[in-house]
Amino acid sequence: MLLSNSVTITDIEAAQRRLLGIAHQTPVITSSTVNELTQSQVFFKCENFQRTGAFKFRGAYNALVQLSVEQKIKGVITYSSGNHGQAIALAGKLLNIPTIVVMPDDAPIVKQTATRGYGAEVILYNRETTNREELTKNLAAERQLTLIPPYDHPHVIAGQGTTALELIQEVGQLDYLLVCCGGGGLISGCAVTTKALLPNCKIIGVEPELADDATRSFYTKTLQTVHNPQTIADGVRTPSLGKITFPLVLQYVDDMVTVSEAAIIRTMFFIWERLKIVVEPTGVIAAAALLEGVVKAPAARIGVIISGGNVDLAQVSQLLEAT
Repeated sequence: MLLSNSVTITDIEAAQRRLLGIAHQTPVITSSTVNELTQSQVFFKCENFQRTGAFKFRGAYNALVQLSVEQKIKGVITYSSGNHGQAIALAGKLLNIPTIVVMPDDAPIVKQTATRGYGAEVILYNRETTNREELTKNLAAERQLTLIPPYDHPHVIAGQGTTALELIQEVGQLDYLLVCCGGGGLISGCAVTTKALLPNCKIIGVEPELADDATRSFYTKTLQTVHNPQTIADGVRTPSLGKITFPLVLQYVDDMVTVSEAAIIRTMFFIWERLKIVVEPTGVIAAAALLEGVVKAPAARIGVIISGGNVDLAQVSQLLEAT
């Protein structure tokens, strides 16, 4: 099955139609406190309320639903630190497709448990000694499975782009859109959407300082990598942008910035306390750039993607001590 590497607004609109009635149309919330702090009008697109607790379900379902009958019967495999794995598992359950998820053995237990709960076979590996991409490709070949990577796949990217499409359809004009960045699937899809509908809107990607490969790639125009970054934001511990996402980031994203681990933790607890929603460290990376003053845009309309809410509550006491 040949796939075009280009992703367009037409692909994203088609993905939205496929997801209609399947994925949740997640809420957009505002906060007068946040507006006062930033001197802006801020709109949080809350993908922590998406199925499986993160935006990943959009891309996973959009990819799996387009597989051939033969591919669906044989099953799919992916690698994931958690959120994409859960999304593939649930999409497979809904579509009656067998799923296997290769996960690091230090992935949050809450994510491992949920992935199994949705019906996937989970294969654990040691991230220090094993290359997950090689392991997954070998398993795919042995078992004749279709590999659905977590971000570097046009159907996955198109599905993620529906996040921004919903946001813009609901709130209209935006001056800025802030999106977290790991492998680049979410920011690529959201940037394609936004530039098609709001060409003057500035797209800003946000990474942890400890996992700044995409930011370095953006500024050097050369693909940079990072090895097992020790960031609290487990959802963006990706080694690099992908072959598809890197060109899309260079084409459509206006800037990339980074935030500290302390800023991520402070922002997570601030959002818990003031917005009254549960979010995970990865989920607040984009918000951290705004609330910590890394991005300043007074008197602007700013969209912020809250990417997920699968926090490991067992780690909360450790996070509190780190603040």
